[in-house]
Amino acid sequence: MIRTRAGLVSALALAAALGVSACSTTRGSDMPPLPASADAPVDYARDIHSYARPEIARVRHVALDLQADFSAKTLSGTAALDIQGVAGANEIILDVRDMDIRSVSDASGRPLQFETGASDPILGQPLTIRFPALSAGETRRIVIDYSTRPNAAALQWLSPQQTAGGQKPYLFSQGQAILTRTWVPTQDSPGIRQTYDARITAPADLTVVMSAEMLTKGGEAAADGRKAWRFRMTNPIPPYLIALGIGDLAFAPLDERTGVWTEPGRLPASAHELEPTAAMVDAAEKLYGPYRWGRYDLLVLPPSFPFGGMENPRLTFATPTIIAGDRSLVSLVAHELAHSWSGNLVTNATWSDFWLNEGFTVYFENRIMEAVYGRDRAMQEQVLGYDSLQETLATLPAADTRLKIELQGRDPDDGLTDVAYEKGALFLRTIERVVGRERFDAWLTGYFDRNAFRPMTTEQFLADIREHLTRNDPVLEQQLQMNAWIYQPGLPSNAVAPTSPAFAPVDAAAVAFFRDKGPASAIPWSGWNTQQRQRFLGWRPEGLRANADWLTAAQLADLQSTLNLTNEGNAELTFAWLQIAMAHRYQPAVPTVERFLTEQGRRKFVLPLFTTLWGEGDWGRTLARRIYAQARPLYHPVTTGSVDQLVGRS
Repeated sequence: MIRTRAGLVSALALAAALGVSACSTTRGSDMPPLPASADAPVDYARDIHSYARPEIARVRHVALDLQADFSAKTLSGTAALDIQGVAGANEIILDVRDMDIRSVSDASGRPLQFETGASDPILGQPLTIRFPALSAGETRRIVIDYSTRPNAAALQWLSPQQTAGGQKPYLFSQGQAILTRTWVPTQDSPGIRQTYDARITAPADLTVVMSAEMLTKGGEAAADGRKAWRFRMTNPIPPYLIALGIGDLAFAPLDERTGVWTEPGRLPASAHELEPTAAMVDAAEKLYGPYRWGRYDLLVLPPSFPFGGMENPRLTFATPTIIAGDRSLVSLVAHELAHSWSGNLVTNATWSDFWLNEGFTVYFENRIMEAVYGRDRAMQEQVLGYDSLQETLATLPAADTRLKIELQGRDPDDGLTDVAYEKGALFLRTIERVVGRERFDAWLTGYFDRNAFRPMTTEQFLADIREHLTRNDPVLEQQLQMNAWIYQPGLPSNAVAPTSPAFAPVDAAAVAFFRDKGPASAIPWSGWNTQQRQRFLGWRPEGLRANADWLTAAQLADLQSTLNLTNEGNAELTFAWLQIAMAHRYQPAVPTVERFLTEQGRRKFVLPLFTTLWGEGDWGRTLARRIYAQARPLYHPVTTGSVDQLVGRS
């Protein structure tokens, strides 16, 4: 329950009054029926990152009819919203940012009164639309005629030169966390689930894909020689999962329900690399129940995509940096697939509850990797994650090392750290260790079923696990320390660091080279997998977590030449090497860092490398400014927003 102008209004009463399905379109041809949980009453948590007041009136369905103009870098057209509310509600509040609203009307075309409020640099503006009072259970359609702006932060418009083919432009969206409001006027809160359909018109030589079922294979003729593409998503989703891609795209199936989209020249390599996807879907279903989204395809994007992957339903958006040639980085696919349960099915109600998406997903990802690749590979991934978590815990303010994070007045991206991901997963592994895997798996399967297509708060999670797993057993509660994991900084006393015997020879080789100054020729590099190589390059002297000078120039030269790090094709290994090289101001690696930072825009790599350079005084800052001036136009706003803060660029 949250406070409104009329006082305290229960969303339970609202849902009971509505009494209708969340789905306003026919079910997709390959989509299973919605469970009863999808229509159960929702007690909306207050979302500090949205102006919406869903306890009064909420969006149930979005119908987009947009035209992509690559020359103007805009999407323009209409968003028709199906809304519902309590009896007597006469307005709805949406979230918009950097958007031009031309008009608002009802389903018959009659104008409706609307106004936008003051603009906040993080939240954007409230868009308030007024209409005749709603009746109990009524669904009303409002139509918004609008256009995005070229600076819409969710959208990146790429020139042909920024693509692999070099001949045609490209557009992709990235909505998480609160950027959907820059291209779709709706209630942009993860707790307000919505179905959607879309008609997207684009140049005839481009292909349109979305996070939804494609209804027009190959598109259909539209005005001015363009093509229109139609889509529908009949599962209610949080609005950050509405996603769009337009470009020169080709498709290759992996099996009957999985496949890969990407630029034609990259399709053979991408399809080969991502071939394990089909086996991962099978493994995930055996672990925690049916995949409820029909198809599971991937879109391998141009290098400027800011994340490793984005779990857009039916169509994971992925960075090309996972195409390593040896399938060594496909845990990213396992991660985004796992989101089809943890995140897309059961969603954090607010961004302070983000760990419920990512902690569960990292845990689930590792179980998929174990099922497909074996326990040893899974444990290596766990150890690397734990090492990364230790570095994060050492650098963040204590308050930001809690799972339930305070984000008042902050961008929700501030919570996108290894605390949500790795501490969250470690918490779940702790529960599994204490209660046993069989018992934990039974609870987790039930958790996904009971809460399918629903928002989840941390407090609701605790209520669920106490009712269905711990049974409020005081002894078990004491063993698990759940409140300490969630609400206290750092790691509780029952945290156990994962170990992998595969890393013992790696650690010995690291000590021999880094500490004892042995030759790089003694490193058994060729016999290691990627995870072992990451462990080696991540080694630091005891007590030294921050970058510092701890290698000689001769060692750096030996390492670079012997391991051929200048020509390393694996992005994770290149990144790990450059972190060492730049911390030592190693000039021979400067061409490599320049190339790496101007050929891809994945924030996981870009921000830490610029941070390292920035910490190296005049040498590093001069280099950072020079590279960033060249690279910034290539990056998505998600990445530039972070790096701009570092280098002080307005």
